[in-house]
Amino acid sequence: MRKTPLATLVTAALMSVNASALDLLQAYKDALAYDSQFASARLQRDAGHEKGVQGRAGLLPQASMTANATQNRVGADMAGFPKTYASEGYAIQLQQPLYRPANYEAYEQGKLAVAASDAQFEQARIDIALRISQAYFDVLAAQDAIAFIQAQKIAINEQLESAKRNFEVGTATITDTHEAQARFDLALAQEIAALNDLEVKRSAFAVIAGKLPDGLAGLKAGVKMNPPQPAGLDPWVSSAESGNIGVMAQSLQLEIAQRDISRLRAGHLPTVDAVASYSQNKGTTPFYPNLTIDNTAIGVQLTLPLFSGFSTSSQVTQAVALAGKARADLDTARRNAAQGARTAYLGVQNGVSQVRALEAAEASSSLALEANKTGYEVGVRINIDVLNAQQQLYSTRRDLAKARYDTLLAGLKLKAAAGSLSETDLAELNALLDGR
Repeated sequence: MRKTPLATLVTAALMSVNASALDLLQAYKDALAYDSQFASARLQRDAGHEKGVQGRAGLLPQASMTANATQNRVGADMAGFPKTYASEGYAIQLQQPLYRPANYEAYEQGKLAVAASDAQFEQARIDIALRISQAYFDVLAAQDAIAFIQAQKIAINEQLESAKRNFEVGTATITDTHEAQARFDLALAQEIAALNDLEVKRSAFAVIAGKLPDGLAGLKAGVKMNPPQPAGLDPWVSSAESGNIGVMAQSLQLEIAQRDISRLRAGHLPTVDAVASYSQNKGTTPFYPNLTIDNTAIGVQLTLPLFSGFSTSSQVTQAVALAGKARADLDTARRNAAQGARTAYLGVQNGVSQVRALEAAEASSSLALEANKTGYEVGVRINIDVLNAQQQLYSTRRDLAKARYDTLLAGLKLKAAAGSLSETDLAELNALLDGR
């Protein structure tokens, strides 16, 4: 059968994987530079850092300046004095907060907001590590599926040619030929679907990394899947409940909400400021149009709020409710992190067991195929037995490759749930790839 142009191009790409393979660590670095979600998170972090500056501003001196130029008109006639005159002046005021509890709480909130923005950015970094890893292994799985289907096609085609020869010499029926042809046509249809799936997976990879991968470094032969360390589930759950980045970020949000209660309650308290001012006014009356008055003042100003239409009390009540919401959200984050750790831990454990079982199944399927081929040659097996054995072998190989990828991804998700996933973990995983 003649290959389609797309099949030829994809096959050529698969054959050149080791020649120009992109590995996982480079894909991660490309994603950091290209991914728009990560760029948005980085800018959000930069914006969040300004909360610290804004919070500190309430504790620092405040300076202002005003100026005026006015044309005045006197309603009554005054002998010897003009009815209109000009006046002008300016004033400079400096104010230093001495006792403003609300401003201090805002300052503490600003520091917490900076820490929260850093935590959210760290979560974005973990998310992009997981997303690019998922996209990377999705492409590898799609490439493997095509490779296994094409190998199966070759094997089926050999069986088809054998069935045709046996029919021509009269040692087999036409049924064997039809069965082999049907399997070949089915494999061709599966190949078309697999090629389409590969293009979809490559496009998804390009959305994150900014480039369509011509070839990705695959796993080295003989890579062993290891169970998670530490081996127990409880340490991972405990780490997730305290060290998960989402939990830490939500904990900071709760602290910010509690500080907000104190800040708003301070609206009932007096404030004390040190105030200094200087003003100069010229032409202040029609009697002395050229008179210049300078005024300098320095002192302490006390402000006591008396009544604000219940606004302050309402805002405190609102802040208390929002703090309760933040506490509930923190509980939700802890539970979700713990559940994520459990799911990922079981995923690694089950994945390791599944890989071992599929490795044994691959060896058994390979032996079964050889036995069926031998049996077919001596007449104790029929053509359909060989075709079934071939299909079982290649399906097992495809499932084995997918199980390995899923197990490695589950390991990354487990570390992400515990809040410990770093570039070092990607580098260790990258060392398992064949980047020749």
